[in-house]
Amino acid sequence: MKELKDILSAVDAFAARGERMALATIVSVRGSTYRREGARLLLTASQQMVGNISGGCLESDVMVVADDVMASGQARFVTYDLTADDDAVWGLGLGCNGAVDLFVEPLDAASRQLRILQEAVDAEQTVALVKVLDGPRAGRWMAVRPGGKTEESLGDAALDDRAARAAGAALTEGASRILALPSRDGDVRVFAEAIRPPVRLIVCGAGHDAIPVVQFASSLGWRVLVVDQRERFLSSERFPGARQFVRAEPADAARGVPLDDRTYVVVMTHNYLHDRDLLRGFLATPVRYIGMLGPRTRTEKILDELLRDGVAVTDAERARIFGPLGLDVGGEGPETIALAVLGEIQAVESGRQGGFLRARKGPIHESQKPVAR
Repeated sequence: MKELKDILSAVDAFAARGERMALATIVSVRGSTYRREGARLLLTASQQMVGNISGGCLESDVMVVADDVMASGQARFVTYDLTADDDAVWGLGLGCNGAVDLFVEPLDAASRQLRILQEAVDAEQTVALVKVLDGPRAGRWMAVRPGGKTEESLGDAALDDRAARAAGAALTEGASRILALPSRDGDVRVFAEAIRPPVRLIVCGAGHDAIPVVQFASSLGWRVLVVDQRERFLSSERFPGARQFVRAEPADAARGVPLDDRTYVVVMTHNYLHDRDLLRGFLATPVRYIGMLGPRTRTEKILDELLRDGVAVTDAERARIFGPLGLDVGGEGPETIALAVLGEIQAVESGRQGGFLRARKGPIHESQKPVAR
């Protein structure tokens, strides 16, 4: 969502200067590609770009397509297929040999679509967009909220109903993809995009080693909160990237912070009793991950003490506890630890093990899964 936020801000600035604009969105990929579905690139008539859709090998050509789209006012679906023989592809200096489908559309700064996206960014909301990719309806869209509420229309009531169901599935899975939906005029190809808030990271403990954790996480666009009982440490000067500070005693922390299904917690107070109380509190919440700084024996001792106090930890709850936290990258020091911690959280969020990519069997990225219609 950080990229989307940057693009929305740039739209306002370009619109104030009277710039014509186009938006290119990746709607499907096959093979090895730099970006995935939902990546965006804003382009202007003065050849300016915000965002990215590749490592730099496609942007110049997309600018040519965008010029045509801005001049004609007609959206275009374009495919860049770089899956030829490796020598033929890489001999041209291209970075990956995959295929990328793009939807390039003229952009009106007053579009309700942009307003809905801005609301999602500002309020950290979840929303799905379903957009027609080709044919006479190309560019028509509808927004679908969790629970099924819709805005706008694809121009066919039955198609809207099918699109709403597809959008709901995309939101549940957190995945975006192309699919064909039947309509009164035949199948219509659409892009169902799930737009969700970024990871929320709750850092419990405002010590020196928490500074790079907050810094790195905020640079990724994550929603970072710092929790500590010492008010003097909770400041934007100490943690410039944090969105929120919560002063709370360890036993009360879990009740004093916002939680959702993408909340991750890092416990790093360096105080055994505080860490015990924090773990006890967050185990009673649905957070996806609880990382415990310190050796395994320390975390196991805390769990044993909780059990003696009558806090039964199920296997499912135990699976959410990562102690010691972080990937095994070696090294030491706050910055290296922060790198290992955030790498582990990203792996959990992506459903990966965090190993070496060279040891991975099959493609780097998972193939799209079909969506029920």
